[in-house]
Amino acid sequence: MLPIYPFSAIVGQEEMKKGLILNAINPRLSGILIRGEKGTAKSTAVRALAALLPEIEVVADCPFSCDPDDIGSMCPHCRQRRETGEELPRARRQMRVVELPVSATEDRVVGTLDLETAIKKGERHFEPGLLAQANRGILYVDEVNLLDDHVVDVLLDAAAMGVNYVEREGVSFSHPASFILIGTMNPEEGELRPQLLDRFGLAVNVEGISDPSLRMEVIRRRLAFEEDPLGFNQKWQDQEQEWRQQILSARQLLPEVTASDEILYLIAEIATTLEVDGHRADITLLKAARTMAAWRGRREVTREDIAATAGLTLAHRLRRRPFQEAQPDLKKVEDLLGNDGTTEQGQEKANLSRQGS
Repeated sequence: MLPIYPFSAIVGQEEMKKGLILNAINPRLSGILIRGEKGTAKSTAVRALAALLPEIEVVADCPFSCDPDDIGSMCPHCRQRRETGEELPRARRQMRVVELPVSATEDRVVGTLDLETAIKKGERHFEPGLLAQANRGILYVDEVNLLDDHVVDVLLDAAAMGVNYVEREGVSFSHPASFILIGTMNPEEGELRPQLLDRFGLAVNVEGISDPSLRMEVIRRRLAFEEDPLGFNQKWQDQEQEWRQQILSARQLLPEVTASDEILYLIAEIATTLEVDGHRADITLLKAARTMAAWRGRREVTREDIAATAGLTLAHRLRRRPFQEAQPDLKKVEDLLGNDGTTEQGQEKANLSRQGS
């Protein structure tokens, strides 16, 4: 296996890394859309995230990578075997990154049902697709804006429900499809329709780093990785393990995180003030804020958690006129939160001396 650039060694792009981490903790955020020009570490970050995450235990012979200890999320076949008392074979492996090509058809994505077998023998024979491979992993869609709209709809439905439903001529089959959905795109090649854009839980715009000292650090680290990948990864191993453990701890804490009525009202007020259509923004902002609280080791959502996630959840959902860029009016959000406007910009630069070159 080829060495993968460490997630913790990526310079800058704090909002992108934050959005990826939040989805790693809570896949029910319905994914993240990363928009930006070429060469801004989008693909590097996706693959690095998979390497950062802990190994998972799977049913060794299951095409859906079912969790052998969680009967509630198993595919029908594994559940039936478990209920009859069979000891399911186990295996441990790294989380997968399943890449979906732009040319993928709906059948390639969702899988296919053998109708002839179903009609003649009364048996459902299902050929798994990419959603089956991505279960309990990462589904990565580069140039998601170039995909057929119907295929994008299918992906977003599965990401939101955690289940893939396939029905053909009255014959149906379902299987678990819980994955971290990551879409990347270059806006210069076309935008997603607003209806599809709204379905992504989080979105972030990334740009090339303009600070010369940070750009110099990008060069230094990349060259060091290319010259000695194993040595470079070893140097960052402790920090990778620290992030990995923090993600695990946040996953365990997340179900215990609560939000007061005051926080719920504040979220609704923010969405109303920014004139965001529908209620998906409110619900996603609450989920993201709860996840941020878990990442920070807290059991209750605070205004700081809302401030840290508002941009990721609201910017791509704002109303806009034709040819107008959608940018969140963060000043309005700051006024509602009583925030002094402090952001995380420059944090990476401040940490460079502690991390080393």
